[in-house]
Amino acid sequence: MVELLAPARDKRSVSAAINNNADAIYVGITDYNMRANVANINIEDIKDISKQCHDNNKQLYVCTNTVVTDNQLEKYRKQLVKLEQYDVDALIISDMGMINIANKSSIPLHLSVQANITNTEALKLYKELGITRAVLSRELSLEDIKRIKKNSPIEIETFVHGAICVAMSGRCFLSSYFYDRNANCGECLQPCRQEWVLKSTEGKELVLTAPENNSIEHSRLLSPRDLCLIEHIPDLIDAKIDSFKLEGRARAADYVATVTNCYRSAIDLYESGKWDEYSDELLPKWKKELSSVFNRGFDTGFYYRTPKKTSFDNKATYKKLDIGQVTNFYKKINVAEIKLWSDLKIGDTLIIQGNKTGSITEEVKSIQVGGKSINEASNQSVGIKINGIVRENDHVYKKVPINEE
Repeated sequence: MVELLAPARDKRSVSAAINNNADAIYVGITDYNMRANVANINIEDIKDISKQCHDNNKQLYVCTNTVVTDNQLEKYRKQLVKLEQYDVDALIISDMGMINIANKSSIPLHLSVQANITNTEALKLYKELGITRAVLSRELSLEDIKRIKKNSPIEIETFVHGAICVAMSGRCFLSSYFYDRNANCGECLQPCRQEWVLKSTEGKELVLTAPENNSIEHSRLLSPRDLCLIEHIPDLIDAKIDSFKLEGRARAADYVATVTNCYRSAIDLYESGKWDEYSDELLPKWKKELSSVFNRGFDTGFYYRTPKKTSFDNKATYKKLDIGQVTNFYKKINVAEIKLWSDLKIGDTLIIQGNKTGSITEEVKSIQVGGKSINEASNQSVGIKINGIVRENDHVYKKVPINEE
């Protein structure tokens, strides 16, 4: 069974994660975690938190994943003694010096996403250094993750929900440049989340959002949407990822409770074998709940495609919504099997594109599931009659008039 790993910034969040059936919880301690501004837990509190977790059959992981100096390493040696005494289940770590020191303890080591792991050879090397699990880079596709998992000598963990950093695995210098606060030491003030105007040396502005009341256009062009993969839980479990990580150590307890509960429910539904029966009913409910707590809008990150947002300069009369992918094509009967991750109904117009297919447009005149005709479908595999020829892995879009958004 896959592990559901929930974030916690304080004791309330720890309880929220436990009460909503997370399998494990990760926290940060003062001086050594990537949320130093808002998510500090005193090391003395780890003793009580660890006991609370273990009394409820949960694992506790402690983040010690910042860039450090020699002076900080000396303090870290002393803290490790306490963390070992408090029986924490793993350290989340990235610095090689800290790995060398932590290896002298009995605590298992999990490699942080800060290490930017993108291939199996790196995992082999880190295993020799004592690492038992690695959080893979956020910039990997699901297919990349599958290949790595197939050959990985250690467990793998991936983020499935929450904020995404604009920089490669969080390696950003904006906060240092503007505020002299080092992001890689956990002090990021997130200037990327502000509104920005992009100007050329000639004074021209790149308009990225629709103007309102003739005001100056601004855009959060450095601020990606949040990751949300709840409707793709079957794909992720089938990829044999060992742990699903929820981002949010800076978030309040209600956020932790809501997000943990939704993903726990989705995982349990799929593992019970009832996903196909109940997911159409439950997914809208889960998405509504996830939207009710802090979010910047949702996307699927790099799992299925490189995340991009269309510029407002585009004057097309329609937009393409990415809704699925062709998984098979039955040439004798001209039927495409399409895996949907969004909604589709009779009368919709599809645009199917691929390297060899080019681009074809088809009106949906019939939808079949299991040999039975239906009028609409969502987040499932369907059969669609196609006049042309399409191919496995072709991208499927829904054509939507812009004036009907």
